[in-house]
Amino acid sequence: MGTPLGDFVRTKRDSTQPESLGLPDRGRRRSPGLRRLDLASRAGISVEYLTRIEQGRDRNPSVAVVNALADALSLDTAERNHLRYLAKISGGECVSHTRPAPAPARREVRSSIRDTLSLLEPGMALVTNRLGDVLAYTSTYESVTAGTGLLDTESPNLTRYVFTDPRARTFFAEWDDIADEQAFDLWLGPSVENAEWLTSELAPVAGPDFTSRLNQHVLPKRGVLRLNHPSAGELSLRREALEVSADAQQLIVYIPADESTAEAVEQLRHRGRRLGGGLRAIS
Repeated sequence: MGTPLGDFVRTKRDSTQPESLGLPDRGRRRSPGLRRLDLASRAGISVEYLTRIEQGRDRNPSVAVVNALADALSLDTAERNHLRYLAKISGGECVSHTRPAPAPARREVRSSIRDTLSLLEPGMALVTNRLGDVLAYTSTYESVTAGTGLLDTESPNLTRYVFTDPRARTFFAEWDDIADEQAFDLWLGPSVENAEWLTSELAPVAGPDFTSRLNQHVLPKRGVLRLNHPSAGELSLRREALEVSADAQQLIVYIPADESTAEAVEQLRHRGRRLGGGLRAIS
């Protein structure tokens, strides 16, 4: 059985071309990317040890080995941080019975965060946790997402919507990038809560589009969010995510990236006001 650490190292090795690291092209290979021999040599470890890490048979590499692998793969800062995080949780799998279980994902939004969200009106913003639960949102967020199916359920969840609602593939113009984001963020949530949610609810209905992304550890780009709105047409939104670290939540603010989007959002907001929209906290 593999580990998140091993999966990530193997995926990065397979996607790294030898010439990008200044290594000679050794001709056709049975598998793409960097050979184990080349990566092990660059990291200063044996091929056998690298194989054990990739296959999950060694779950506790030292900090020096993790850093050496990061250097050998020429990982950027975000990838290095993710590699270290995966090394931590992969090692924890072997000794989890000696550690207290992490607290489940917090679904209540503190009053101070709700007040902050209110101050952002009439802007477009929401509060979510790492599982994708939509916990609170401004009236403008509700107006812009109306008719897309995202907020139709009693307990809306962005991750479930992205992977199980066909409307999401139309609503998100760059669906693949959004799917990568939602899968990646699950690694940052409480592991016990994640395991229960994935096993009982999401994985059985989300299919291979979800499981393949979860295991590949694709670090998201998080660029401009492009939407195909059912009535307003194309929208482009910049995003700013503010961490509410004490609650493992995020306050995400959406800012129109161009004038046409700003005008469309304003029209949708006025339409929502006529329907009686207002700040809503799910919890």
